[in-house]
Amino acid sequence: MLLDELSAQGPSNLQHLIITHNLPGPGLTVPPDCPFRVSEILNAKPQGFGANHNKAFQHCSTPFFGVMNPDLDHLPNNLWSRLVELATPAPIGLAYPVLLNLDGTVQDSEREVPTPLSLLKRYTHRPPVPRRDWANAACWVLRREVWQQLGGFDEGYFLYCEDVDFCLRVQLAGLELKRADVRMTHHAQRTSHRQWRYVSLHLRSLWRLWTTPTLYRYLWRLRKTGPVRLPDMGR
Repeated sequence: MLLDELSAQGPSNLQHLIITHNLPGPGLTVPPDCPFRVSEILNAKPQGFGANHNKAFQHCSTPFFGVMNPDLDHLPNNLWSRLVELATPAPIGLAYPVLLNLDGTVQDSEREVPTPLSLLKRYTHRPPVPRRDWANAACWVLRREVWQQLGGFDEGYFLYCEDVDFCLRVQLAGLELKRADVRMTHHAQRTSHRQWRYVSLHLRSLWRLWTTPTLYRYLWRLRKTGPVRLPDMGR
């Protein structure tokens, strides 16, 4: 369980963990020696990924905010210190780790912006473009002022693409995305590929992304600056 693994790491930069229960269910049992504060939010009805995080951060007074999925495993001991270190300089908008699949291979958590053309290439198994427009929000750390400057997640996205939109807005604000040299396992379910409800949500989010100004402002910026190209994350 992620809470137990975080607690076992002992004192770190993690000061306050806010857990949102998006569906009715029992609360958590917090270890008595937990080195950080734990708060729980119980939703009366399910809310979107962005809305849940925006609400959670209203209860957070720390100088850094973190986004963390519950399906993460094998967290390195220097996770928080490294992410906070990288997210501290003013030019950095957010820092994120390298995510691994269950078999230890590197997950495709850094991707090209999902335009219709890039998705066509992806699903026809053409070679991936060696560039990074956005990074999966399974684990992020960013300064409080960055979150406030950008107004948090766009709650018009219920699920999917809210991390794409946020990363694009980070870069449009003149800030950078920074990959950390720390790794962890992400139990990605890929439900948007198998269950119709999630396929539908994914399509709705893509349509919103394609019909809002953020994407076109970002693509216009790329014509002037060129894409960010990163070294391969390796194996």
